[in-house]
Amino acid sequence: MNFLSFLTELVNRFKSVGKVRNLSYLPRWVILTIDMSIVIFAAFLTMEMLNSMGLHYVNRDFLYIITPTFLFLNLFFFWLFRTYSGIIRHSGYIDAVKIFIALFFSLLILIIINLSCFFLNGKKLFMNTGLFINFVLSFSGLFVYRIIVKQTFETYFSESKSTDLMRALIYGSDANAISVANALKSEKPSRFKIIGFVDKQNQNTSKRILDLPILNLRKRIPVIMRSVEAEALIMADKSLSKDEKMQIVDECLEFNYKVYTVPLISDWEDRNEISKKVKNFQIQDLLERKPIVLDNKSISGQLNNKTVLITGAAGSIGSEIVRQVIGFNPKKVIMLDQAETPLHHLSLEMNKLLQTKVKIRTVISDIRNREAIEEVFRKFKPEVVFHAAAYKHVPLMEENPSQAIFVNVQGTKNLTDLSCKYNVGSFVMVSTDKAVNPSNVMGASKRIAEKYVQSLHYKMNVEQNLCKTKFITTRFGNVLGSNGSVVPLFTEQIANGGPITITHPEIIRYFMTIPEACQLVLEAGAMGNGGEIYIFDMGKPVKIIDLANKMIRLAGFTPEKDIKIKIVGLRPGEKLYEELLNDSSKTLPTHHEKIMIAQEQHDDFENLFESIDDLITTAKTYSSTDIVTKMKVIVPEFISMNSDFVTLDK
Repeated sequence: MNFLSFLTELVNRFKSVGKVRNLSYLPRWVILTIDMSIVIFAAFLTMEMLNSMGLHYVNRDFLYIITPTFLFLNLFFFWLFRTYSGIIRHSGYIDAVKIFIALFFSLLILIIINLSCFFLNGKKLFMNTGLFINFVLSFSGLFVYRIIVKQTFETYFSESKSTDLMRALIYGSDANAISVANALKSEKPSRFKIIGFVDKQNQNTSKRILDLPILNLRKRIPVIMRSVEAEALIMADKSLSKDEKMQIVDECLEFNYKVYTVPLISDWEDRNEISKKVKNFQIQDLLERKPIVLDNKSISGQLNNKTVLITGAAGSIGSEIVRQVIGFNPKKVIMLDQAETPLHHLSLEMNKLLQTKVKIRTVISDIRNREAIEEVFRKFKPEVVFHAAAYKHVPLMEENPSQAIFVNVQGTKNLTDLSCKYNVGSFVMVSTDKAVNPSNVMGASKRIAEKYVQSLHYKMNVEQNLCKTKFITTRFGNVLGSNGSVVPLFTEQIANGGPITITHPEIIRYFMTIPEACQLVLEAGAMGNGGEIYIFDMGKPVKIIDLANKMIRLAGFTPEKDIKIKIVGLRPGEKLYEELLNDSSKTLPTHHEKIMIAQEQHDDFENLFESIDDLITTAKTYSSTDIVTKMKVIVPEFISMNSDFVTLDK
């Protein structure tokens, strides 16, 4: 290799080093070498300053002792306090403290050595004032050097690409908001350029945080954002009420500003984790309610060290019940479903999560098959049953009423009968608000199942005292994020560029999150004495077209411009609104504010049993008209809507 090619290669290496983005973290020995170089330079600077004033910093007669002692002590305390182990570009308060303590101890030991020499032979090795000046200069040099490196990296990564970053305001000015800002500033790759904070209290508007302004809230959020040319708002103020949060989001979406949310920061040290939690505002965030306070003692008494069977375990509700039940330390959890792949995925998830002695058993079975289900009861002897298995899609059940009977009616009958036979302690059935004044086959089939569960309880427990099982029904509305619900559907339609399909512009629904619904199922199961139908407080109803508009805006699009909304007409059996109570029913409060008891008359068991048995026999003929006709006899309030079965009501 000639000199010219060597020089060319050397220049290329310097170029690659000059690309700050390609730099990895410096080895510790390099940082330690730089630190020691700064300390040595500070020592020479101190010496020159004192010499210029005619003073002697060190006793030159003992220079051969002074030099190694000085270097060794600084090196030792740098090693002891690991001042070189921090990543310079991420230096913080703790690094400055480490440097200060290391230099202070070096100063202290040198002063002690100095005074010892003076008392022993009347000569000092150093001038004490010089040692202090050296301490100040060394600390200043090490501190300033780290600030310069840190600031250089921050400036390079943020300012050099500022045109590519989204200009964002952080709503909030407390410790949580500051932690979020710090995390986002050090995020790689960067997404946001933080340009300021919004203080709801208007108390700190004359001050700055992280050298960024604090803006007051005297004007509406969109006006403030427009004034500072912000493109997004990151909501980090956890004191906001649900109504305040909704108002801010609505205002931002109205003017096409993006909104992001972040949960409460519990681990401020892990900035990477904090930045990952900053996510687009989801529609679920707008429907948040106060956290549900559970009677953990009561639920634990029902589930602790018990064998729990959960049907429909692979579904959205069933799988969440599994997750929550495991938290109460049951002895064994039997996850039963006929869907092989989702059940396998749930089994893998549980095996990863479980760090307890809870035994998990996965059972592929069909609740329609009494013999197969009885084998599960005989083998595992469950003490608590959560029945979440059901066919729930309204249009499909309108087309396949026989299947609705086999699963929702016969399947429930099999489970309740076997629970009674094998002395299950409590049986909790998950029902739906569509069972109230049903307008479709699915809702009517669930109402028939409710009737059977309730009447069986009164017949076997109250009248004849032949069964000790507490039969409890829980009834609630739509669950956000569940399989087939509108939110995942709308999300997919938006991702595909639209249109969003809505059945009717005036349709409204009650919504609840999956964890919230399952928490209340557990609570109701624990508080029930048997025979009750529990209904849940679903909050305020939501207009589906408003939901669609908000989801489009949250995704960063404009309704009817970027994403169209298409009205396709009500589906067979679909109502404009759902109910939680029959017209003749009343409610009783419970100790839980979100759970009420529906007072409904239970049917005579013998007549109901005969009617259901006849219905199941008819279902085996697959004559949809005959099946629905018999359903309407069992459930007189079943009035079909937008369905081929409307003629049966005339």
